[in-house]
Amino acid sequence: MELRILKYFLAVAREESISGAAQALHMTQPTLSRQLMDLEEELGKQLLIRGSRRITLTEEGMLLRKRAAEILDLVEKAEAELTAPDEVVNGDIYIGGGETEAMRMIAEIATGLQRSCPDIRYHLYSGNADDVTERLDKGLLDFGVLIEPANMKKYDYIRLPATDTWGLLMPRDCPLAARPVIRPQDLRDLPLITSRQSMLSNEFSGWLGKEFEKLRIVATYNLVYNASLLVAAGMGYALCLDKLVNTSEESPLCFRPLEPRMEVHLDIVWKKYQVFSGAAERFLKEVREAFHGNAGGN
Repeated sequence: MELRILKYFLAVAREESISGAAQALHMTQPTLSRQLMDLEEELGKQLLIRGSRRITLTEEGMLLRKRAAEILDLVEKAEAELTAPDEVVNGDIYIGGGETEAMRMIAEIATGLQRSCPDIRYHLYSGNADDVTERLDKGLLDFGVLIEPANMKKYDYIRLPATDTWGLLMPRDCPLAARPVIRPQDLRDLPLITSRQSMLSNEFSGWLGKEFEKLRIVATYNLVYNASLLVAAGMGYALCLDKLVNTSEESPLCFRPLEPRMEVHLDIVWKKYQVFSGAAERFLKEVREAFHGNAGGN
């Protein structure tokens, strides 16, 4: 399977048309069609459903589209790192993280480094711990900012000097808004919107005790801004971290912390034995100096 063929396949998936893709690729339609049939024959799978008006992807085709995009992104990243001139620090740094105030610390370091190394480019990816670690493991990210709990066995990390607090996001005019804190019994029978992060269920089962199995979960999220829209629309109450949604006096929403208090630490992580580009190595040096003494790993 050649990279060139993967590019052809992605073009067809994007254009939903052999003729449209052939035009975008500056090649003839029969040649492109033959290349795709050869790819399907090589894999032993049908990838495309050739309709009269448009082309759609089979399940195998949708999987290949995702993997092909990841492969080509990784190749582009490797080419950029290997062709960067040695005399100056430049290149691309890929950072993933959840929605958290700790990303402000990373932004400050990146901004400071940008002054001395203006040719470095930063690429940010937003997602929860599951999303970020998947991309770290595939080499698509250099660094990830993870909210604990997270599985750290495969990573080196530096703990950031910040904590976030779990609480409940709710309409400002609801009865619970009159309370200073939210206790486990307050969540009984409430329509809840919760994070999809896989390891959080263990944390909340400890906090809630026997009440955990009785939670009424009506929706899940991986980015809290979208969850806040559901809260504002009246669907339910979001369990989330503080300081991520506008809860000022002008906002129709408010946040109340959990009691007993649930605080989480945050870490910047990278794969063990990672070989960094010059730009990523310089960024890590800045991170180490900023948060000296907080490094961890096995």
